[in-house]
Amino acid sequence: MTNKMSEQNRFHGKITVAITGASGSGYAMRLIECLLKANYQLYVLCSSAGRIVLDTELGIKLPGSPDKASKFLAEKFQVKAEQVTVFGKEQWFSPVASGSAAPKKMIICPCSTGTMSAVCHGMSDNLIERAADVVIKERGQLILMVRETPFSTLHLQNMLSLSQQGVTIMPASPGFYHGAQSIEDLIDFMVGRVLDHLGIEQDIMPRWGYH
Repeated sequence: MTNKMSEQNRFHGKITVAITGASGSGYAMRLIECLLKANYQLYVLCSSAGRIVLDTELGIKLPGSPDKASKFLAEKFQVKAEQVTVFGKEQWFSPVASGSAAPKKMIICPCSTGTMSAVCHGMSDNLIERAADVVIKERGQLILMVRETPFSTLHLQNMLSLSQQGVTIMPASPGFYHGAQSIEDLIDFMVGRVLDHLGIEQDIMPRWGYH
């Protein structure tokens, strides 16, 4: 019992990060890196389209096997295996699918408008959608980093509906007022905002008025 409690107390908490096929996979990788450095235990979900975009945009070939993908991320970010676990899209017995076991915090980064629509209407046809549904019904914190332009009326209606349910809609729209000099600076702007909303200390993006 003591060993089990000590294992649980090693991390500050558990967070689910989901990656869909929207453009912006750099946000996801940077977010995962920052959360792991902040000593959070992560459950990572990635759609098939998300894997394609990771390869296209970053040259990262995330393995299709959940076990191999978990090992890949642990080695990439140099953390112990138990700190990051990848689940497949139909692993319905994973913790994220259960209201009694899922983390209370989840970020879909980047979030396609298709996934946003499915979450809005409670479709739960894959593990990403189910995990988001669980966080909503359990009154947890769900952040959607939506990536699309322009937004259609339907997209905006879905955003409004989700916002009314307590979901944070955070489009991938970085600011430039912090003197961005690179793409990495723009990525850090958005990731810093996500960390702020999660209540996690961060120093990758200074707040307005701070020097």
